[in-house]
Amino acid sequence: MSTGPRDAKDASHGLSRDDASTARSGVAAIRRIDDLVYGSPDGKPLLADLYLPGAAGEPPPVIVWLHGGGWRFGDRRLAPDLSRYFASSGFAMASIDYRLTTDAIFPAQIEDVKTAIRWLRAVASRYGFDGRRIGLWGASAGGHLAALAATSGPGVFESAASAHAEQSSDVQAVVDGYGPTDFLQMDAHRDPFDRPSDDPESIALPAGMRTIHANSFESLLVGGPIEQHQDRVRLANPIAYNRANVPPFLILHGLSDTTVPSHQSELLFESLAARGTDATLYLQEGLGHGFLNRDRLDAQPGARTSARRAVNGVVTVAPDPEPLSFELIGSFFERTLRLVRKYSDS
Repeated sequence: MSTGPRDAKDASHGLSRDDASTARSGVAAIRRIDDLVYGSPDGKPLLADLYLPGAAGEPPPVIVWLHGGGWRFGDRRLAPDLSRYFASSGFAMASIDYRLTTDAIFPAQIEDVKTAIRWLRAVASRYGFDGRRIGLWGASAGGHLAALAATSGPGVFESAASAHAEQSSDVQAVVDGYGPTDFLQMDAHRDPFDRPSDDPESIALPAGMRTIHANSFESLLVGGPIEQHQDRVRLANPIAYNRANVPPFLILHGLSDTTVPSHQSELLFESLAARGTDATLYLQEGLGHGFLNRDRLDAQPGARTSARRAVNGVVTVAPDPEPLSFELIGSFFERTLRLVRKYSDS
């Protein structure tokens, strides 16, 4: 067990230390290195955990997990089993903390995410992964930050004074699980009767809570009621930065989500499709909020799945899509991070 955070430069020996725990999953050993410091805004260390797959023929791509919790709660350990998903499949996994709204309002959270991406590139050779192939995977607030990091691209929410400024914060793939997009449109798509979710494991808001309220997670993020801070709300909207050459997206949402309406994911998908991005939207009946924190994603009997994919501005509807699953997410990262190009020193 690690006794405290370690600076990244001091962790270069971590692969041989006892406190870099090893787990077995499949045929290869997975090395876990905890409590690496990737940044220290305002003097407070921000920590990352790494899950490194066993020896491979080439440095593996990296997938960064961004936790949920309304930008208010949670940490890097609020995650699915990252050894299983997807270190055991040969991906390097990184799970990071970012500043919560108890410490700082927006844009601190997205600044931290971009710092983590640059840090990963800076230490890639040290830990043996491929810093040129980085994917983001986020849930809820983490899904929002993943989408925002990808659409805004390098140079936004960072400066020449940022840590590891010589590195790019560009990413190559994004999985956005039920993240909010346009805060000002959320309440219009809620059930006005606050009926409970069909998913008994769904994370629900307190009865009567609305995004426009001063104590909503979104209002706390932007520093005040969203209707009084519409300039900050726009800055926090991934669609505001949508551009050409945004990396591929896989967007996942449960139709029984009463916390973040699925319309938020539809807005993002439609915007990405309009700009020619490779984007796929899965909507699943019977799933509520927070399903990516579970160990399994088993579809309820008879629950319907819909899937749309946009490529070069052309949207197609899958006639018989597979149910939403971790395997679906893994296949997306295989396609976008591992198969798209080989690692090269050139």
